[in-house]
Amino acid sequence: MYGDPATIRTILTELGDTWAVVGLSNNRDRAAYGVAQVLRRYGKRVIPVHPKAEAVDGEQGYASLEAIPFPVDVVDVFVNSALAGPVADQAAAVGAQAVWFQLGVVDEAAYERTRAAGLHMVMDRCPAIELPALV
Repeated sequence: MYGDPATIRTILTELGDTWAVVGLSNNRDRAAYGVAQVLRRYGKRVIPVHPKAEAVDGEQGYASLEAIPFPVDVVDVFVNSALAGPVADQAAAVGAQAVWFQLGVVDEAAYERTRAAGLHMVMDRCPAIELPALV
C-alpha cells in the first residue's frame, strides 16, 4: 500500500529529521515551500534541492541529492511523476532511509525499486497533512 499508515508513522516519527526536499525553491506560492514550513515547525531540518541550488530560509540549497555533503534521512519529492523515478533511485544511491512522493506524484515502478532497495516509501501523500495528525 503506497500510503501504509505504519510506514507513514515510521518515516515521520522514527527516522532521522533531515529531509531533502526536491523541488524546493524560494517561490512561496509553490506547495513545496508550504510543506517545508510545516516540516520545520515539527523539528525537521529541510534541505532544498533544486537546479538553482538557492538557499531557502537560511538553509543552503543543492543542485542534486549527490551534491549534499552530509547524510539525509528522507527525500521528499515535488517533481512530476515522469521525473520522480530517477530521484528515488538517487535517494537510494546516497543512502537515504526513505522516499516520500508528494500528492499526485505516482510511479509504481519506482516504488517497487525503492522498496526492493530497502527504503521506506510513501507515494501520493503529503507529510504536511499526515504529520499534524500524528502529534
